[in-house]
Amino acid sequence: MHLTMLKCKLHQARVTHSELEYEGSCAIDGDLLDAAGIHEYEQIHIYNLANGERFTTYAIRGQNGSGMISVNGAAAHKANPGDRVIICAYVTLDQKEAAVFKPKLVYMNEMNQITRTSDQIPVQVA
Repeated sequence: MHLTMLKCKLHQARVTHSELEYEGSCAIDGDLLDAAGIHEYEQIHIYNLANGERFTTYAIRGQNGSGMISVNGAAAHKANPGDRVIICAYVTLDQKEAAVFKPKLVYMNEMNQITRTSDQIPVQVA
C-alpha cells in the first residue's frame, strides 16, 4: 500500500502578483522553493485563506530574494495580491517510508520572509 503524505508547505505566504496573461503556473521566490524542497515544475496545491479557493498548478522559479508569489494564467482568477495562501506539495510513500517521514514546513510573515521552519504540526486541542 502507498500513502499520499504532505511533503512540504509554505504557510501563509502572501500573493504578490496575479498575472492572467502569463502562460500559467505559480512563480515562487527561488529561496522559498529551496527552503521547502519544492522543485521547479512540481505539482503544487494552493489554498487561499481569503476566499476559500483550492486549486492545483505547478511551481516555477521566481527571482531569489524577491518574496514573489505570483499566481498566473487561469489561476489568477482565484487569488489576488495580498491574499494569504498555503502552498503544499505531496509525496507518495510506502508504509515503511511514511512511518519515518517528516514534512518540511516553512512559516512566513506578511513580507514572505521565513520566520521559522518545522517538521511537525502541533497537536490541535479542543
